[in-house]
Amino acid sequence: MILFRYLTREVLLTMSAVAGILMLVIMGSRFIRYFASAAEGDFPVTILGSLMFYHLPGFMELILPLAFFLGILLAYGQLYMNSEITVMVACGMSPTRLLRVTLLPASIVAVMVGLCSLWLTPAGALLNEATIEEQQSRLDVSVLAPGRFQSFGSGRTAYISDFSSDGTEMQEVLVHEQADPDSDNTHSYVTRARTGHQETRVETGSRFLILEEGERYGVTPGRREAERLTFERYTLRLGLSRNRQELDSLEFATTAELWNDPDPRAQAQFQWRAGLPLMVFILALLAQPLSRVNPRQGRFAKLLPAVFLYVAYLSLLLAAVDAIGGGSLPSAVGVWPVHGLFLVLGGLLIWRSQRKGMR
Repeated sequence: MILFRYLTREVLLTMSAVAGILMLVIMGSRFIRYFASAAEGDFPVTILGSLMFYHLPGFMELILPLAFFLGILLAYGQLYMNSEITVMVACGMSPTRLLRVTLLPASIVAVMVGLCSLWLTPAGALLNEATIEEQQSRLDVSVLAPGRFQSFGSGRTAYISDFSSDGTEMQEVLVHEQADPDSDNTHSYVTRARTGHQETRVETGSRFLILEEGERYGVTPGRREAERLTFERYTLRLGLSRNRQELDSLEFATTAELWNDPDPRAQAQFQWRAGLPLMVFILALLAQPLSRVNPRQGRFAKLLPAVFLYVAYLSLLLAAVDAIGGGSLPSAVGVWPVHGLFLVLGGLLIWRSQRKGMR
């Protein structure tokens, strides 16, 4: 029992360190992309935390299998380097028993990956996409940044110099409306106002930008004359307020919906989600014999070949998913031959390790 706890702790601690590093790199890259979009005014900075949180399950389902695979390689490789495996062999430890010890943390990781891939990832992706679509489909005072020209859809661009102290009223507003090529009206309009604010009509859900004390110019490219309108109050209709964006992509469908959908693309998505927990156990079979190194070689001697093996596994899975979605591979066959191939390879490596012993 003491040896079992020791090995499990070593694997999980190493896996946690690797997962933390990978998560930091991937989430940092995603955060930079979202921050750039927020700086452009696509959505307010205040929802960045929610967007990153919604992406977390999708990151976890891909990072945890790789982190667990590398965790076994590094943890057991260090044990070989320190000759601790030699002591375990002298005490009666065999490759089969070591594999049984490895399967418990593999089960924990597989449950976590299954929760993410089968439930949390599609739910988070739906919430993430709905949040972005809702923010991009409406003009909100919180989206606009002073001193910047920002597009807010329908060929409109807005510029404001500042906000009022309570943040509800815009100062020195400039709105440019580009001419619609599909209509007979060839005018482009430039509206300038001293102040402006947004209103929503509760009964209709329509949103309006209310501009006060300004001028509106209508010009046609190539013509010298222009229309000029002076106003005290001008109302510009923005669109309808939406509580939720309806999305029907298979990426956002629940696992139960994919199971009942005979469409090949739905079956490909379902098999991808269901195969990720199985992938954890197969990687455990592959990692244990690959972690065996000579102390003179170093613990990283087989790390690069192992990473190549993982990349090949993942690439074949993705290719099979694409083939099922495209109809070139029957969904009844699916991705399971890929899992079976690497399962057999892991079994052969374990058998070879048992023949040679753990010396």
